[in-house]
Amino acid sequence: MNHLDNLGDSTTDDEAGSQTTEDEAPERQAAAAPPPPPPPAPAPSTGRERPHYELRHTLRGHTDSISAVKFSPDGTLLASCGNDRVVKIWSPFTGELIRNLNGHTKGLSDIAWSSDSVHLASASDDTTIRIWEVDTGLTLRTLKGHTNYVFCVNYNNASNLLVSGGCDGEIRIWNVEKGKCMKKILAHLDYVTAVHFNRDASLIVSCSLDGLIRIWNTTTGQCLKTLAESHDAICQHVQFSPNSKYILSTAHDSAIRLWDYQTSRCLKTYVGHTNTKYCIAACFSVTGGKWIISGSEDNKVYLWDLQSREIVQTLEGHTDVVVAVATHPQQNMIASGSIGSDLSIRIWADRGGS
Repeated sequence: MNHLDNLGDSTTDDEAGSQTTEDEAPERQAAAAPPPPPPPAPAPSTGRERPHYELRHTLRGHTDSISAVKFSPDGTLLASCGNDRVVKIWSPFTGELIRNLNGHTKGLSDIAWSSDSVHLASASDDTTIRIWEVDTGLTLRTLKGHTNYVFCVNYNNASNLLVSGGCDGEIRIWNVEKGKCMKKILAHLDYVTAVHFNRDASLIVSCSLDGLIRIWNTTTGQCLKTLAESHDAICQHVQFSPNSKYILSTAHDSAIRLWDYQTSRCLKTYVGHTNTKYCIAACFSVTGGKWIISGSEDNKVYLWDLQSREIVQTLEGHTDVVVAVATHPQQNMIASGSIGSDLSIRIWADRGGS
């Protein structure tokens, strides 16, 4: 059993060091030029079957570029947001629009669910974060403090804290109940494009268009570690793995990387998609096989085998860049969102069932 199979479980660091090694030279080559398309890969060495995702629903209603799609933790709802200033709540099973959350005065870059699926936080270019009661569509709190666009937001597991990142390089940690900023960190020299708590909220990972990935102590605000991509591998999205032992990052050299942040080593690199311009998020899929999933600037969604790094499926149907992807918490279901001339959200389900 390979340790990376248990992304949701605890594994030893010794296993991480011994079982996933990769030469560093290909990393530098990948940074120097866009990585070539991967050669035809052999069948997955893990012996797992490939995924067989098919389109189930196409959701239309956004009138400007979509920036994020997120399933609720209980799996019953899908939220989306975009440059049209609206958060939309959908049923992922029927494709129906349930309600719009209106109130922001400028476009939205990110949304995040509370763990109980009752509240949703949204980050906007109007410099505020709103906390919504999803069932009523009402704004419970408006968090003010960022001095410019708010680019990213996430709850901790207990959902008593929010972390946000702005285009001024600031990270802010908020007390959700009071709606007050508890800590302000001058974190980066450019847009903070992603922030994420680890499982126990002791750490925050952030990344920025300054090219750096940083790990922070939530309590003290101290920077514990900096991971630097190469100079032309500007990182634009980062998150902890479900077990919080690894970090998944996406970068503008069309590569997605899995890091052991304790040793600062890149363990795996996933290539084959196109990402040189837009902030495209990747995510883990752990409900069936263990996949890495990402959008792409060639209008497709890519699925890689987490272990072998092989592309195991591409999902075609969008007609513009796919910037947002999300995985359902219980079922083998993917949501993807597109920008520009497409403006649709697509729901894909594995025909093998859940």
